[in-house]
Amino acid sequence: MPGLIRDYVRFTDRISDYVGYLAAALVFVMGATLMFDAFTRNVINMPVHWAVEFTQFTLAAYYFMGGAFTLKNNEHVRMDLFYSTLSERGKARVDLLTSICLIFYLVVTLIGGISSLQYAIETNERRFSIWNPSVVPIKALLVVCLVLMLMQAVSMIFKNVATLRGEKLS
Repeated sequence: MPGLIRDYVRFTDRISDYVGYLAAALVFVMGATLMFDAFTRNVINMPVHWAVEFTQFTLAAYYFMGGAFTLKNNEHVRMDLFYSTLSERGKARVDLLTSICLIFYLVVTLIGGISSLQYAIETNERRFSIWNPSVVPIKALLVVCLVLMLMQAVSMIFKNVATLRGEKLS
């Protein structure tokens, strides 16, 4: 494979790792927020109204940010009944086909995400709650993470083509 493709795969894998590890750290943010909420509600009898909703936003960020990392490490859900019996090249063929389907899905989702983000920006969209946070940051993160997942899906295609050619990429 050309050096540019190798560099693309390494770059995309590295970004997916960094974002994935950052996403993993969000578990601690969620835990700390919920413990803070439990403390203020039960110990000092002064509930904070934003904590649960903040944790919901953080959970959404967690699974958006973990998508590319999951693809990179091949840890996504797959029906292994037949796949596990295939040769390395057979797996590469199946993965190539499913990667193309994944890219179609991600492009359609990205188009919807961009449209939703534009609407949120234009209307200053907010959640209807006591806290009333803007949804623009989480929708922007969704769009960025979809782009990263698309980059990772293209990287997967390059890796599968390299496997079919008898080469090793990354």
